[in-house]
Amino acid sequence: MSLNDPRWGNNNQGGGNRGGNQGPPDLEEVWRDVNRKLSGLFGRKGGGPGGDSNGGSPSPQKLGGSIGLIVAVVVVLWFASGFYIVDASQRGIVLRFGEYQRTTEPGLQWRWPYPIETHELVNLTGVRTVEIGYRSSERNKVLSEALMLTDDENIVNIQFAVQYILKDPQHWLFNNRDPDSSVGQVAESAIREVVGKSRMDFVLNEGREQVAARVAELAQGILDRYETGILISKVTMQNAQPPEQVQAAFDDAVKAGQDRERQVSEGQAYANDVIPRARGTAARLIEEATGYASRVAATAEGDAARFKSVVAEYAKAPEVTRRRMYIDTMQQVFANTTKILVDTKGNGNLLYLPLDKLLQSQGVSPAAGAAAADNSTPSSTARPSNSPAPMMDAPPPQTVDTPEPSRDYRNREAMRTRDRGER
Repeated sequence: MSLNDPRWGNNNQGGGNRGGNQGPPDLEEVWRDVNRKLSGLFGRKGGGPGGDSNGGSPSPQKLGGSIGLIVAVVVVLWFASGFYIVDASQRGIVLRFGEYQRTTEPGLQWRWPYPIETHELVNLTGVRTVEIGYRSSERNKVLSEALMLTDDENIVNIQFAVQYILKDPQHWLFNNRDPDSSVGQVAESAIREVVGKSRMDFVLNEGREQVAARVAELAQGILDRYETGILISKVTMQNAQPPEQVQAAFDDAVKAGQDRERQVSEGQAYANDVIPRARGTAARLIEEATGYASRVAATAEGDAARFKSVVAEYAKAPEVTRRRMYIDTMQQVFANTTKILVDTKGNGNLLYLPLDKLLQSQGVSPAAGAAAADNSTPSSTARPSNSPAPMMDAPPPQTVDTPEPSRDYRNREAMRTRDRGER
């Protein structure tokens, strides 16, 4: 329906069907309905179904009552706008005409409505992160922040992140213009101080955790002096390396240092293996030498005692003792030589007799065979040319008993000769 339609704004057949519900509502009818409802609320009734007695225009009394009701509703709504809810992880900051008034705890709170008071909700438990030396990824480097000079005049590329929370919402709101920028500048200043007092190897290798802890301590001190209301929770070293231009040379130096440490470890392991064995061998040789010295000394003492006993016996019977000594010496000499029996007087069958071969075939040792040959009476015995002739007329050796000490002496001499040959 156009605005020029004569039915616009008028009743059609006494407020009935408005052209089949095709036109807008009648504004006068709507106004009268509102007046009737307001009058009913205040205990007054309208002048008829067509409106009041003033021909459809509201009276001043009714208009004043309607305005009062509207004002009351607006006031109630204005007071209700002062209610707000503070979550458990938040704190509410109430401002009166822009000035700090108080801090509210979690729960349902009320303040004077705007424009008298306003409030700000501050999240205390949320962790905020500031990146230094890179943005979003380690590949996206910011060299103006990452490059730093060490105490030994070397340049290092350091990328780290600072995580912080809030501890004082009032200071956070009123003492910071750009909190993230403030934390970033403070952390960068702190790490440049720490790196400037440290050597390159310490920063890149074993001292990374110590550098991070020192940076957190220095940055927190600066933030506390400025009363920013910020608490640094953690400083994480993302990357620490020399500049890309000297990366290859630095890698070679690191490999050389690792090779040196490996060789030192191998040498120490070899020393730990060889030195104990050498000490054990030295101790064993010392013990053997001590035992040998004790044995030689004991043997010498025994020989001296034997010699003294022989001297005492010689003083009693010189001839018998001399002959016994000669027989013992011959027995020792012939015990280590080949013995052959030759019959030079008769023409019997015994012309050549290899006595040692016969004894070996019979399972008798040559020394025992020599003793048996010495105790026998052959027709002629081959002897060394340097043996004294007068002693050959001595009685047969079987008439003389061999003393037991002489046998021990020969055994000790044979053992000592073998020990010396082995050494």
